[in-house]
Amino acid sequence: MPIEYIDLAYLAAAILFILGLKGLTSPRTAVQGNLMAASGMLIAIVVTLLDKRIVSFEIIIAGLVIGALIGVVLAYRVPMTGIPQLIAVFNGFGGGASALAVGAALEEVLKGGFVEGFDVQLMVSVAIAGLIGGLSFLGSAVAFGKLQGLIPERPILLPGRHVVNAILALVCVGLSVWLVIEGIWLEADTATSLPFWILVAVASLLGLLLVIPIGGADMPVVVALLNAYSGLAAAGHGWVLNNSVLIIAGSLVGAAGFILTALMSKAMNRSLVNVMFAGVGATVATAADSDEIYAGRVKSASPDEVAMLMDGARRVVIAPGYGMAVAQAQHAVQELTMLLESRGVEVEFAIHPVAGRMPGHMNVLLAEADVSYDKLKDMDEINPTFRQTDVVLVIGANDVVNPMAREADPSIPIAGMPILDVDGAQSVVIIKRSLSPGFAGIPNPLFAADNTLMLFGDARAMAAALVTALREG
Repeated sequence: MPIEYIDLAYLAAAILFILGLKGLTSPRTAVQGNLMAASGMLIAIVVTLLDKRIVSFEIIIAGLVIGALIGVVLAYRVPMTGIPQLIAVFNGFGGGASALAVGAALEEVLKGGFVEGFDVQLMVSVAIAGLIGGLSFLGSAVAFGKLQGLIPERPILLPGRHVVNAILALVCVGLSVWLVIEGIWLEADTATSLPFWILVAVASLLGLLLVIPIGGADMPVVVALLNAYSGLAAAGHGWVLNNSVLIIAGSLVGAAGFILTALMSKAMNRSLVNVMFAGVGATVATAADSDEIYAGRVKSASPDEVAMLMDGARRVVIAPGYGMAVAQAQHAVQELTMLLESRGVEVEFAIHPVAGRMPGHMNVLLAEADVSYDKLKDMDEINPTFRQTDVVLVIGANDVVNPMAREADPSIPIAGMPILDVDGAQSVVIIKRSLSPGFAGIPNPLFAADNTLMLFGDARAMAAALVTALREG
């Protein structure tokens, strides 16, 4: 295929990628944006396969078939509650694939004796792809383990972790320099790819040790950051292969990931450095700390009592959290919403940007249950309306509704974090299994507030019980 046709097709693919990202910025256009981005990738793959540099279609077709089968199985088998884990896996595979592909390209070049043709840009790209690809691979594996419950979600603080990580980072820099020198200055018969593979191994270990000390509450930031890393690894891969569409796609993913990381950090009023290294959530509130806040002030309610409260309300706001995801309560919540609306009650959902385990986690779950996008209100939009709300139903959320975030005490992990101001409503009902602290490890005074009722139990079971109580009331 003539090179000008290839470049034209790559340009079309890049435009579709950009339009796809734009579409993904809104729930209303997300499906269309996803289809655009997928179409762009299809064009890029087909054109690349038609390029004369492709020599083994058998292996490529086998890979496409196996990959497609795995994709179909995942699409049908992974529940919406498992999407954060799936994204972590995709991030890891993306970074690992980039590192392996660049390593294979490096081996091929060395076999051909073309070392003297290397330049600084090419070797720096090789180093970047190896470093970030390895880091994102094992880092994403740890994130998956935490999200899946295979690894404790609480931060695992290893002794001397900062010193060890600093040493590993310096080793990675040294290996990158060695790799660049190896590719530029040595003769073809003495050059080796050894520094690249050592770099990938050390970077992978660094990724593991960087994510292990991060708690579950910070997973939205970690997922976004690992997404950015996988994009940068892909861009480095593109520079090595001189593939413009791979460079563009990787750069778009990397930029979008870093922007999302910044937005998630801002939503928690914390710096990225604090998220990565502070180990928030490692210290859990003691029984004495909780008793000081809760002692004798927590009021438990039954589904029948809460149903009576809701039946007389004009406006109800539902604030979902990770507990809703764990219990897979979104369908029961939608049934409750429809029942309330059939009785003339206005129902809206208050969505905190870091609720759940990935950016937009609550939106994804509620979309699966066919909750209208019009009912989903972000924090800035919904907060001014809580004082005009009769009942707020908090389902499995904790830190994102904790009034302690308003305090200036720097010892409080969530100090200064913008929260949903649910305590301003006339009545607050909290569905939660127990009074255990959230991922930040601190008690929540909201549980003992004068206008709060606790509905203890599984989120899905309690939502279903509310539906039954409303129908029988």
